[in-house]
Amino acid sequence: MDIFRKIAEERIQEAIEKGLFDDLPGKGRPIRLEDETWIPEDLRIAYRLLKKANFLPPELELRKEIVSLRSLIDTIDSDKERMRRLRELNYKIMRLNLTRERPMRLDDECRIIERLLIRHDTSRG
Repeated sequence: MDIFRKIAEERIQEAIEKGLFDDLPGKGRPIRLEDETWIPEDLRIAYRLLKKANFLPPELELRKEIVSLRSLIDTIDSDKERMRRLRELNYKIMRLNLTRERPMRLDDECRIIERLLIRHDTSRG
């Protein structure tokens, strides 16, 4: 630990012991930190405006659709419908990967699809 960090930690501890942090607004509630590092710097203002207007950025909307589609696939009994939804899921994952600098790990996605298919086969008995 460098000297500045040590001094800062000591001063924070002293302030805690004196009760200087007891009357801060939001005490006892989690701090809401917004991580915008995944947003390109030139788009951050636009994304903040969209967020304040209750719109999701396209990437997050697509992720939301992927999560919802995964849940839906778990409930489908028809093989034909399940395969149609799996193709749709695959397409959405591909679209999401095209928008990202670093694609989602395909092996994770393959394992998810395999798990869904195995779960369905075992439920048929």
